[in-house]
Amino acid sequence: MPDFAVHPADRIRAAVDLADLVEPVADAFVAYSTTEGARAPVMVLPVAHGGDSHIKAAHLPGSRHFLVKIANWFPGNRAHGLPEGGGFVALFDASTGAVTAVLEDEHHLSDLRTAAAGAVCARALSRPDATTATVLGTGRQAGLQARALTLVRPIREMHVWGRDPRRATALADRLGKDLPHVEVVAATDPQRAVRRSDIVVTATASPTPVLLGSWLRPGQHITALGADDPDKRELDGACLHRATRIVVDSRELALQYGDVHAAIARGEITAERVDGEIGEVLAGRIAGRRTPDDITVAKLIGIGPQDLAAAETALDRLRRP
Repeated sequence: MPDFAVHPADRIRAAVDLADLVEPVADAFVAYSTTEGARAPVMVLPVAHGGDSHIKAAHLPGSRHFLVKIANWFPGNRAHGLPEGGGFVALFDASTGAVTAVLEDEHHLSDLRTAAAGAVCARALSRPDATTATVLGTGRQAGLQARALTLVRPIREMHVWGRDPRRATALADRLGKDLPHVEVVAATDPQRAVRRSDIVVTATASPTPVLLGSWLRPGQHITALGADDPDKRELDGACLHRATRIVVDSRELALQYGDVHAAIARGEITAERVDGEIGEVLAGRIAGRRTPDDITVAKLIGIGPQDLAAAETALDRLRRP
């Protein structure tokens, strides 16, 4: 295995940025929704102290590699000054099965590919003239989602809300420095912030809804990405009931985990309310936003081909002389 290497997190962070992954992730969505053999089961392992481990695998026909990823999330680490996310990605040669590389990314690639997915959904489903946004959440992913929106829409006003006002203020201050052309405000009233916004992103680990359907107005787009297991929920049933279009990254996973799963289990919507997958929208197989007044919802769980796209992009950049 002459080409095998273990790449540490600091090198991966230096090699790959959010903007590098938007197009590869868009391509991965299309491949997932249109290619035979692109789907693999996802394993979610609950661990003590509120932690969980997500284990994903991916291979796309024609790809140079297949992938196995372990992504751990321990929200309690924050109180001890430790990173909340951890894990690694292993890439294997698709023709021989030999291990090609181990990317000890400490959740970095998972974070970036999730943010890139948010950018892809906003570009495909929000109004092109969207200028205002609200991000519900104050963690690393919330900050990345705010940055992701500015890559695809002319955002001029951004509201950040979290249950801890101090964390919301700190995130707003950081984003204000990173995004000098955007007015970033720490919101104290999430309902008011949402009603002012063209795009709303939920990026929390909440077990109960943080976004209510009664707050929504025609023309908005919502991306919900925090509820990725059966015990998390960010959207109430009214959000999905009011949506005129509901798009998911994976129909199978959406019916097992998160907001769509919870709403169906409670009888708030039926599975038929899911219009399709974001990859089908990007491929032109189904419509996304049909009118300026549509309320569109993208519910993301996370799929293996996103990780494969991110890992191959990272490996190519790491191998550059």
